[in-house]
Amino acid sequence: MAYRPEPAHPHGRQAGTAVVLVNLGTPDAPTRSAVRRYLKQFLSDPRVVEIPRAVWWCILNGIILPFRSGKSAAKYASIWTNEGSPLKVYSERQVSLLRRALAERGHNTVRVELAMRYGAPGLPEVLDRLKAEGVDRILLLPAYPQYSGTTTGSINDAVFQHYLRVRNVPELRQVKHYHDHEAYIDALAASVRAHWEQHGRGDKLVMSFHGVPKRTLLLGDPYHCECHKTARLLATKLRLTPEQYLVTFQSRFGKAEWLQPYTQPTLERLASEGLAKVDVICPGFISDCLETLEEIQMEVRQAFLEHGGKQFHYIPCLNDNPAWISALAEIAEQHLIGWPTMQSTAQREEARREAEQSRARAQALGAPD
Repeated sequence: MAYRPEPAHPHGRQAGTAVVLVNLGTPDAPTRSAVRRYLKQFLSDPRVVEIPRAVWWCILNGIILPFRSGKSAAKYASIWTNEGSPLKVYSERQVSLLRRALAERGHNTVRVELAMRYGAPGLPEVLDRLKAEGVDRILLLPAYPQYSGTTTGSINDAVFQHYLRVRNVPELRQVKHYHDHEAYIDALAASVRAHWEQHGRGDKLVMSFHGVPKRTLLLGDPYHCECHKTARLLATKLRLTPEQYLVTFQSRFGKAEWLQPYTQPTLERLASEGLAKVDVICPGFISDCLETLEEIQMEVRQAFLEHGGKQFHYIPCLNDNPAWISALAEIAEQHLIGWPTMQSTAQREEARREAEQSRARAQALGAPD
């Protein structure tokens, strides 16, 4: 195997530490061509679609991309903002606020960067840039509270595959999940309470998680269990009885059976049975995106009202909510333990002097500047 060239090593530079928040990704624009590029990368991931490659290649390139790209582009256009894709906008805000929150906690040497599993900024490009800038310790923080091989597992695949051709691999840590982290549950509960105070309380709280094929559960993926644990903890925090909340799964794709109950059919049934007011939250998404703003707030809302429902309230994702940023900082901080991320002014000055001495010694032995 041929390893890629290493960036020039400036002697005396201190090794840096970075937290990389990794989200799913988004098209660059709400256009057919941009959405097609994004879908091709996303749906070509064997973690996402576990179908024999040759068969799936024909389906993807012969049916899905030609016919679905335009429809998906129209959906993206319906939620696009002046700043761009909501998922990217909120992810960028989270990175900026997390950087500040960690600094306020004393982690003044930690960089925080955004990467996307699909689309831009691409994960390999971000990792290369950090390496070139002297970062030798990286904490990967997925934007997925609940672990699934289709999401967090895919991030790990991309990272390990990237470093297969890197000679000098940095120290890596990975956050697997935080579906039951108290600060995350507290942030969710606070967002629900704030919504109830402003809009009143519905007859039932529906917690809608992104769906995955049922076979992934049968093959050992813990996602289904972690979603239900999040729901139980949130319901307990809100003091809800089992009759007052419901867990569903959305975004089903294809003809195979996915995790049930499905969100839209369930909301239609509830409306038909006389449920008048419903609140819907999507705890598995930390940033509002196509699946929350278009699918839930538009499509599912319309279906609920058309089947007899009277009030449909969507509770936004955590986004840049201060309680969530604090929770995100706490999660990151717990995984940074042991790394030199907290330095006083005197310690930074001492480290700078040591680096200068190291550089001088290296140059005295003939090392390049």
